[in-house]
Amino acid sequence: METKSSNPSLAPIEIPPDHLNIMGYVDESEVNGPGCRAVVWVQGCPRECPGCFNPESWSFEINQLISVDTLAENILKNPRNTGVTFSGGEPFWQAPALASLARKLKAAGLNVMSFTGFTLKQLQSESAPPGSQALLEQLDILIDGPFVESLAIHSPNSPVSSSNQRVRVLNPAFQDQITWASDQIEIHVLKDGSRIVTGYQGWREQA
Repeated sequence: METKSSNPSLAPIEIPPDHLNIMGYVDESEVNGPGCRAVVWVQGCPRECPGCFNPESWSFEINQLISVDTLAENILKNPRNTGVTFSGGEPFWQAPALASLARKLKAAGLNVMSFTGFTLKQLQSESAPPGSQALLEQLDILIDGPFVESLAIHSPNSPVSSSNQRVRVLNPAFQDQITWASDQIEIHVLKDGSRIVTGYQGWREQA
């Protein structure tokens, strides 16, 4: 669905059951949704959108393979995480495993949010990626629609990055918690000295 490239690395591949292929993960982000939250960037997206924040996430080739149980344990061991955000890449190409992860995290009291290049209508259609409905059922917030460079927003008051995107509050309890802004960034320094810059400028990792 919506695959734009003939490059075989940009086509979904089979991943072992109950595992995710991820580009990266951080704790304690405050620019990827309400409150303090973990962020999981999945690996793989066929769109090749001009101006994409994370072109490193396009390839579906295995990057970091991690089990749902291990990832849930990692997220829950940090008491500052009150929620988790799925980004990418395209989360809905790995919807069944993300739905399983979301159920585990919600059972522990966390909220769940996801970005997607699909529209909500597309995800509710029969042609949606497998498991899309199961993942939608677990989400408190969905940001839907592809990033469109010509419609980019640079505003401290906008939670979306281009004007075609929409904030879908699927859990009314979060109606008044849309407080992050698309032009904010964070820098996370990892134990190995590498850095992750997240927020409007997307994912960048340097030694």
